[in-house]
Amino acid sequence: MEASDLGLVLIPLLAVAAPLLARGVRPVVRVPIVVFELVLGILVGPAVLGWVEPGPLLEKLSDFGLALLFFVAGTEIDFRQVTGKPLARASLGWLLSVLLGIGLGFFFAPGEGMVVIGIALSSTALGTLMPILRDARELDTPFGRAISTVGAVGEFLPLIAISIFLSTRTTPIATAVLLAFVVLAGLAVLLAHRVPHGRLHRIVRATLHTSDQFGVRFVILLIAALVGLSVMLDLDMLLGAFVAGAVWRIIMARAPKESAEQVESKIEAIAFGFLVPIFFLYTGVTFDLQALLTSPTALALVPIFLIALLVIRGAAAQLSAPQGMSVRDRAALGLLAATGLPIIVAVTAIGVDQDMLDTGTAAALVGAGMLSVLLYPLIGMTLRGDRAEVVGPPRAGESVQGEL
Repeated sequence: MEASDLGLVLIPLLAVAAPLLARGVRPVVRVPIVVFELVLGILVGPAVLGWVEPGPLLEKLSDFGLALLFFVAGTEIDFRQVTGKPLARASLGWLLSVLLGIGLGFFFAPGEGMVVIGIALSSTALGTLMPILRDARELDTPFGRAISTVGAVGEFLPLIAISIFLSTRTTPIATAVLLAFVVLAGLAVLLAHRVPHGRLHRIVRATLHTSDQFGVRFVILLIAALVGLSVMLDLDMLLGAFVAGAVWRIIMARAPKESAEQVESKIEAIAFGFLVPIFFLYTGVTFDLQALLTSPTALALVPIFLIALLVIRGAAAQLSAPQGMSVRDRAALGLLAATGLPIIVAVTAIGVDQDMLDTGTAAALVGAGMLSVLLYPLIGMTLRGDRAEVVGPPRAGESVQGEL
């Protein structure tokens, strides 16, 4: 059996092993499952054992997983809260982050490469943080809302920056194309708001437990349509996935709560039970460990970029801290805001493909992103404290989601 075929068996096996490992170490330390997925991917990939090789099928499944990760992030955001002053402060924080990131990038990759580094260091992995916040029952707290706002801006604005500054088109044309996408996405959001959804909700409810599964099929169509529009316009596909999540949240806002929760559960099952683990495992498989270990310079950049993420994003996040937040909670806010990986993976891949960034620097950025996912949520949620002890056990009928 070839390595590419073996991967079709090993990847599901590792996807099952990762949550077991996470639960095994939980009595000692609470480690996000994504850390085990990344490490296991590196272990079986070409960098170590060589049991799994990158291939077109796994790559496509990984792309779908990344798209679903951003779709779910879009569905988790309450856009009624991410407006006004919170949005303005988070946007100002992101602007400061990207300028500081570009300034730092000038020392390591003068020219277009410093823009890649700036965008990477200005990102926040909202899709990775949302399940952690949900498991800790923090989504509806002021702390959770602050993270949601910072994370939404830290994922969406870097995607905008990628589409404008790293496009193969000239900047004016890229901006015009992006504006066209924004107009079309705005029309989709407007239609989702204005068009009555009663009949759609009835069909979704009637097919929840049948082979029709209309709600799930409609979500897949929505993602495919907006991702396809992004690709057709030569924009990053994650823009379309993120907007699709926002549109779906609006569509289901007035649906019966039970129906909406059941469809959400089915989508999460597809995302976190199937495709998202493939993305993180495949990220580990394709991680260029050799470029990192054979270059002392690249290896030295890992802690530099890791600290830069904390300083740049952590400091900017303080603009979004609610009034009266304690020093411990401010530190936790900064640590979670400094957690980045999906955008870093996406932007460094573009940078390497377009010869803006060398493989060593790209590997250092991705390595720093991996370490940020390992360390910062763990330290941040430890500082924040165990929310379950504060709010008590789940109420009757309240489900507890699995952890990412």
